[in-house]
Order: sequence, then C-alpha cells, then structure tokens
Amino acid sequence: MRLILGSGSPRRKELLGQIGVVADDIRPPDIDETPRKSEQPRPYCARMAREKVQAVTADADDIVLCADTTVALGRRILGKPADVGEAAEFLLAMSGRRHRVITAVAVRRGDRIWEKDVVTDVRMKRLSDDELNAYLATNDWQGKAGGYGIQGPAGALIPWISGSFTAVVGLPLAETAGLLTAAGYPMWRDT
Repeated sequence: MRLILGSGSPRRKELLGQIGVVADDIRPPDIDETPRKSEQPRPYCARMAREKVQAVTADADDIVLCADTTVALGRRILGKPADVGEAAEFLLAMSGRRHRVITAVAVRRGDRIWEKDVVTDVRMKRLSDDELNAYLATNDWQGKAGGYGIQGPAGALIPWISGSFTAVVGLPLAETAGLLTAAGYPMWRDT
C-alpha cells in the first residue's frame, strides 16, 4: 500500500508531516476547476476534491488523498487570483467582514471514496491602503484561494477565526487523519 498525495501544494505536504504522514508519491491532478453556473461554494469545493481524487492514477491498493480549499464571501467563490488587481479586489471585498473558508478532503482506495468538508468562519480586519499595498507587495497572495494565506504575512490581517486553523491553511488535520484511518492507512505506526 502506498499513499499518494494528489496535490502540488507545499502547505498540504507540510501539514501531513505535522501528523507524521509522508506521501510515497505526489501526483497533482489536472482537472478543470471552473465553478458551474450558480454552483454554491460548499458543493463546489466538495466536487473539486472528489474530481481530483478520481483523476489521480493509482493501483487498487494505493490510498490517494486530495483536497480543495475555497474562500466564500456569501455565495461568491473567491478562487486563486489571476493577478495583483484581482487579489486586491478580493482582499478589499473581505476587508472588515467575515467570510468562510471551506476545505474538502477526499480519500480513495480502489473504488471507495471517503469525503469530509470543513467550514471555518474567518474575519479579516478593515484594511488600510498601506496594509493592503504592503501585503500585495509580498506576493504571498499568489496561488492562494481568496488571495491570502493565513499562515504567512496575512496572519496579521486575521484577528479572529472560528473553526479549524489547519483547514484554512489547506488541510484539516483531525478530519484528514480520520479519513486516512477509515481507508486503512496505519496512522501513528511509528509512535
């Protein structure tokens, strides 16, 4: 049995390492991540994780782990910004408001799939022009849903969360460990 991480995210690899899980292989899937017309953020996120885990090539006894993180402002899905202008637009929209971060995890072994999604409420402080421009200048917004990563410089912009910090980073560890255990992965084997 091998564990395959279906993600190119260095954050997900690091998070797994925090609980002693090291993937035997990393195979980021290539799927279309465009939301469907009128698709809500939570079902969209769950669909992305499921489609990713199904797209990874693996042997029947391998365990494949995939996840998707989506930032939702009301019914609006804030994906990875295409450029600095879109990142600024996302951050200004969230400034002084609460939003939700949804991370869906899917684990596959053979034809069986285990899934879980975690919703965390996050409040971003009201951003001054100086704070916004300084954050954008870090380029930390690149490749991150909603245009920020709570584990980096943007942590200074987030005074409050209710839910899973690791889910906001990109992989809810408690839920992921439960899914891996359900799929037969030997958690805690070296402890």
